[in-house]
Amino acid sequence: MNEDTRNVVDEFRGMSVEDIKHVLDARRNALHIAVENLERDFNMGTIVRTANAFNAEAVHVVGRKQWNKRGAMATDLYMNVYYHRTIDEFLSAVNGRSVIGIDNIKGSVPLHGFHFPEQSVLVFGSEANGLSQEMIDSCRSVVEIEQFGSTRSVNVGVAAGIAMYAWMQQHVL
Repeated sequence: MNEDTRNVVDEFRGMSVEDIKHVLDARRNALHIAVENLERDFNMGTIVRTANAFNAEAVHVVGRKQWNKRGAMATDLYMNVYYHRTIDEFLSAVNGRSVIGIDNIKGSVPLHGFHFPEQSVLVFGSEANGLSQEMIDSCRSVVEIEQFGSTRSVNVGVAAGIAMYAWMQQHVL
């Protein structure tokens, strides 16, 4: 017997990638995720894998097209991943959606009291530099995840998971 060893829930065992993606596309949540100029590391894979876990409608990669897909554990195959060379291309593609930056910059609002619009695009920046000023200027709001220890920030992959779950609590759960 040839057992399906992919990291998929039982419902999808034995199904082709195309069939799984078709089923997921029919059930997608309205949430979009965007990543701007993330370095080539496992963070991008983590974000894509988490977007798949929450069945986000799309992931947008702004800037660099190349990323380390190992961390995604092939979940990118089941996602709608779009590449945009510039912020203007990205904004045109998500027209009508509220772009919400997730960053701990001056003027950001706390996550715990923030209401995400249902048609949101949550955008995350690089570990080193966060979101660019051009992206920040394009955001309807910038939200920070409250922290209570000594570190300046949480890992961007962790931040993405926290923010996606907060959106899910407000619109799906």
